Amino acid sequence: MEIVSAVSDLAAPTEGRRRGVVMTMGALHEGHVALVRAAREACDEVLVTVFVNPLQFNDDADLERYPRNLDADLALLEPLGVDVVFAPTVAEVYPAGQPMVTVASGRLGEIFEGAVRPGHFDGMLTVVLKLLNLTRPQLAFFGEKDAQQLIAVRRMVADFNVRAEIVGVPTVRAADGLALSSRNAFLPQSQRADALELHGALVAAERAYGAGAPLADVIAAAREALGNVPGVHVDYFDALDPARGEVARGGDVILAGAVRVGTVRLIDNVRASAPGPGLQDRSD
Repeated sequence: MEIVSAVSDLAAPTEGRRRGVVMTMGALHEGHVALVRAAREACDEVLVTVFVNPLQFNDDADLERYPRNLDADLALLEPLGVDVVFAPTVAEVYPAGQPMVTVASGRLGEIFEGAVRPGHFDGMLTVVLKLLNLTRPQLAFFGEKDAQQLIAVRRMVADFNVRAEIVGVPTVRAADGLALSSRNAFLPQSQRADALELHGALVAAERAYGAGAPLADVIAAAREALGNVPGVHVDYFDALDPARGEVARGGDVILAGAVRVGTVRLIDNVRASAPGPGLQDRSD
């Protein structure tokens, strides 16, 4: 496994071989491992980036406390068959400092995560576009846990005619259902039950919607249930259109929520569909 920190040392993809890239901010866990394994299965070459991107943080304190342990990350990646790890400094990625030209996320940056974290998606898309240009993969792998991020990246790639296929990989969960996240390292065991409330609300909402309950009622009930948990602060809970990334009001949706438990912010989502014709309640 080759460790590269300079842009000038990044080799071009080998002719006739398929390169896959997994972009991370480090603090790797089994969710990242699933991305790497998916890339290893589909590609001849696997490149992993480890870079904490300052552009997607709107809180300097949050950026400062984000977990970093490159040695542990490399130890986790070594047995997975990764060919190259690109772990640059901020100065290497942004040699002129704050970039003058950035990617604008448009309407996607105004709802859900974008509304709660202004500028987050602009910064995320800017670094993703830059890393796609630097690594030149045929395939790039992103976790479905960050549903809005995945939609935004796919939209950017399509709008800018970027020659890379974006592959979504299912969310990896702990045995109790909690979606794996680098931020879980900050979650005390005493607050884990509160953290699980989001996943519980999502599962209950998915079942209710699938059983025929109106989507608006499902969302309202989930918000109320979460709001009644003393240790949980709700940032949002709503339905997302899987293709366009806009607020959905019916059909196939992504139910997505974000909560704060103590100092830890958690996001999660599930896909949900209303029952098809013939599956509606026939009690009349």
